[in-house]
Amino acid sequence: MKKIIIRVFIGLGILAVVLFIAFQILISNTKKHSPEDTVVFKQGDTEMTVFYCKPSKKGRVIFGELVPYKEVWRTGANEATTFTTNKALKIGDKTLEAGKYTIWTIPDEKEWTVIFNKKQYGWGVGFNQKASRDPESDVIQFKTPVEKQESVTEQFTISFEKGDQVNLNLAWDQVKVSVPMEF
Repeated sequence: MKKIIIRVFIGLGILAVVLFIAFQILISNTKKHSPEDTVVFKQGDTEMTVFYCKPSKKGRVIFGELVPYKEVWRTGANEATTFTTNKALKIGDKTLEAGKYTIWTIPDEKEWTVIFNKKQYGWGVGFNQKASRDPESDVIQFKTPVEKQESVTEQFTISFEKGDQVNLNLAWDQVKVSVPMEF
């Protein structure tokens, strides 16, 4: 009886190792197509950081097809995009306190809703391929107009742009949206 139990545990251990290795290979292959990037903004003692994965257009129709209109998007690929700030920020008429958030968006043809959510998620979508965001953890929802671009941005890109204020820019294909931030 003891030998059977030992063999079962050894078999389960081997299975666990094989599944772990297969999962790591799957993640590695996924990251090849949508590499990770980190964008940092520093001004004085204010620092903001965005971690995200960059999917590519690859000739596809992005908004309205690959990324459906009026549905929550994880805003990138793979893991949920994270935004960290060490200072409180004013976004529209709301304040985003210092901390770490996930960024979600609801794209539409003329306007996007950009959402800062206080919960951290292991992956951006569930097994049903729908965004894994919990709306009860939303801190700010900000509506911003779509700017149509003449040139195509092949890889989804997040950047900071400094002017009278700091803009968090999201660009892909021929679409750009900006979230103005004041600190």
